[in-house]
Amino acid sequence: MASPRRCSPTAPDRECKLPPPSAPAGEYPPGKLSWGTLARALGRFRLSIPYTRLLATLDPLALDREPPLQLSPEKQQMPEKLIWGDQEPLSKIPFKILSGHEHAVSTCHFCVDDTKLLSGSHDCTVKLWDAVDGSVVRNFEHRPKAPVVECSITADSSRVIAASYDKTVRAWDLETGKLLHHTRTITSCCFDPDSQRVASVSMDRCIKIWDVTSQATLLTITKAHSNAISNCCFTFSGHFLCTSSWDKNLKIWNVHTGEFRNRGACVTLMQGHEGSVSSCHFARDSSFLISGGFDRTVAIWDVAEGYRKLSLKGHNDWVMDVAISNNKKWILSASKDTTMRLWNIEEIDQIPLVIKYKKAMGLKVKQCERCDRPFSIFKSDTSSEVFTQCVFCRIDTRGLPAETSPSSSSSSERENLLPPPPSGSQDD
Repeated sequence: MASPRRCSPTAPDRECKLPPPSAPAGEYPPGKLSWGTLARALGRFRLSIPYTRLLATLDPLALDREPPLQLSPEKQQMPEKLIWGDQEPLSKIPFKILSGHEHAVSTCHFCVDDTKLLSGSHDCTVKLWDAVDGSVVRNFEHRPKAPVVECSITADSSRVIAASYDKTVRAWDLETGKLLHHTRTITSCCFDPDSQRVASVSMDRCIKIWDVTSQATLLTITKAHSNAISNCCFTFSGHFLCTSSWDKNLKIWNVHTGEFRNRGACVTLMQGHEGSVSSCHFARDSSFLISGGFDRTVAIWDVAEGYRKLSLKGHNDWVMDVAISNNKKWILSASKDTTMRLWNIEEIDQIPLVIKYKKAMGLKVKQCERCDRPFSIFKSDTSSEVFTQCVFCRIDTRGLPAETSPSSSSSSERENLLPPPPSGSQDD
């Protein structure tokens, strides 16, 4: 039996008539092929459609062009193009490579005078660079704990801020490289009476005062105590700040005149607690001060003479915080023993123990001619100076110009006479 005529794949113009798939096997009309035979025949050769001819129509400008010599897909090479970033076209433009970060550099800035550069990186560092020689001028200390995403410089190139993935924004002094915030846990903060400034203290032993409006650091006192500072409070005038510390002491600072820069604390209260002092609070008229300690006691201080008038005992654990009522009749103390206590001190000067202290120290009470507050002086004082003002008014007077009389100047006038404290810091 003669074999059926095959359809030639090279003759596409000829019609290849095939039986439908339902035709029984072996019953093909002359000149017809089965589907299986056709599939096996087509599998023995490759289609000769060029790879790039399929893509040629994607270029509207190439429709009327003769396609170039085609290569197989394995040997097809993309045409070489010069794009921005290649070495060849940029080789004539001078540039410097600043290398110093260990991970991606996420942000960069010029300083105002263009002589310094600033950069932040995912390696958690912020660096200041010399734009002339490309060297690192400064690695800012106390860097963030997560990648830096942005940094910025103030218009006067005095401060640097950086934002980080650790949810913090840090600020540094560009000249010194010091962090403008606390470097360790902040233990306490308080507003001044005008709510224009905030004082904060920290376990880093520093005191900082901030301007609420500008959010700038007005002053910094470093190494204010020999141990962590636990609490702080302003006097009602806002001129003085008291700090308590784990070094068992309390200190009063004249933050109005900046006297602490030369003399340190104007008053230091010692030997009032047997352990760390946890809290402090001034009476509204600053006539006395109270403090709480880890020795479970509340101390009442005569600030003018710097001695402890009375120690209140009753708590079974640390005294964590203290407060004074506006009328000065009550003291409130909070303790780790889960209780608070209200102490009535209205008749404190009539308490036998307080009277005994005063007699032992030879004290008498006088009225301040400037603020009308009572203050204590020694009866046996042999000094030729006669005190007619309390300790706060005397300290405040020292900051005034010599030709200005305290009685002839209002508090607002004195504010204008005294220069504001600079943003620098004081080291011991």
